[in-house]
Amino acid sequence: MREKAGWRRATFLELLFDLVFVFALNQLSLRLIHDLGAGSQQWFGEVVETFLLFLAFWVLWLSTVAVTSRQSPESPVIQTVVFMSMAGAVVMSVAVPQGFEQRSLLFAGAYVATRIIRVPLLLVFRRLVVSTPALLPLAVSAVLWIVGALVHNEGLRAVLWTLALVIGYIGFTRHFQRLAGAPIAGEHLAERLQQFYLITLGEAGFVSGKAFSDSNLGTPHAAGFGLAFVAIVLLWRVYFYRAGTVLPVAITGARNPARQSVAVAGTHLLMIAGVFLAGVGFELYIMEPLGRPEPKWLIAILGGPALFLAGRSLFELQVFSRISRSRLAGLLALGLLIPATWYLPPLAAGGAAAAVLAGIAGSDAWRARGRAPELPAPRI
Repeated sequence: MREKAGWRRATFLELLFDLVFVFALNQLSLRLIHDLGAGSQQWFGEVVETFLLFLAFWVLWLSTVAVTSRQSPESPVIQTVVFMSMAGAVVMSVAVPQGFEQRSLLFAGAYVATRIIRVPLLLVFRRLVVSTPALLPLAVSAVLWIVGALVHNEGLRAVLWTLALVIGYIGFTRHFQRLAGAPIAGEHLAERLQQFYLITLGEAGFVSGKAFSDSNLGTPHAAGFGLAFVAIVLLWRVYFYRAGTVLPVAITGARNPARQSVAVAGTHLLMIAGVFLAGVGFELYIMEPLGRPEPKWLIAILGGPALFLAGRSLFELQVFSRISRSRLAGLLALGLLIPATWYLPPLAAGGAAAAVLAGIAGSDAWRARGRAPELPAPRI
C-alpha cells in the first residue's frame, strides 16, 4: 500500500501518464470543433458522440488514479498498470477522429483491453481480494463496448456505449468505496484531480494559441485571443478560490473519505468538461470573431462556462456545505445570455461569458477582504 510519507506527491511516472491526455484532449477538441463548425444536420448527435469518447478517457484516467491513490506507485506491478494505461490512452487518442465511425472497434478494443488486463495483474501479483459481484459491472461494460463497436447503426452504438459507461462507472465507484481495508491517500487524489484540471486549462490555452496563429492576426482575432486568455485566468481563479485550494483537507477531513473522493471526482468531471467545452468556444470565436451568428456555437461559448459553474457550485457544497450566491447568479446570467447573444457575433458571446466569470471572481475577492480564510466543512 501507499506509505503515508508519499501521500502528498504524485510520482514522475504519474505526471508522464497525464501528458498522454494532452494529446487525447487535443484530438477531442479538434473533433468537437469539426462537429460544431460543419454544416451537417446531424451536428447535435455528433457532439454527443464526441462527449461519449471524452467520458471514456475520463473513466480510464480516474480508474488509474484510484489505483495509484491506494497502491504504491513505486511497485513494479502498479507501474506496469500505469504504462499499460498510457498505451491504451494513446491508441484511443489515435482513433478519436473516427472513434465513432470507422475506428470504433479500435477505440473500444483499446479501452476494454486497458480496463480488463489490469485485473489479473492486481489479483495475482498484488494479491488483492475482489468479489465476483465487483467484477460483474466491468465484464458487462466490456461486452457492451465491443458489441457497440460491431453494430453498424451509430445511434444504437451510442446507446450501447452510454449503457457501458454508466454501468462501468457505477461499478467502479461502488467498488472504490467498499475497499474499507485500503486507506485513501487523500492529498494525492486531490492533487491528481487538480493536475487534470490544469491540464484541461492548458489545452484550452493551446487551442486558443493555435487558432490565433492560424488566423490572419487581425485586430478582431487578437481581441478574441486576448479574451480567451483572460477567460482561462478567470477559470483558474474561480476554481482555486477557495474550494480548490483546500481540497486535500476536504477529503482527508471527511467522515467518509472514500465517499467524499467519489463525490469530488464527479464534480471535477463537470468542471473539466466545462473547461474543455469553453476551450472549443475560444477557438471558434478566435477564428470567426465577427462572423455571422452561429447559435449552435453557444453550446461551447456559453455552455462551457455554465457547465463549469454548475460543477463548481456542487464542489463548493461538498467542501463548505454551502453555495455562494455569486455562482448561482453567474449560472442565471449565462442562461439569460443565450437569447441575448443569439443574433450577435461569436466574439460578443465570448465577451459576455468572460464578463460573468469576472463578476464572480470580483465577488470572491470582495468577500475575502478582511476575513480569515474559510476552513472546509464537508458534510460527508
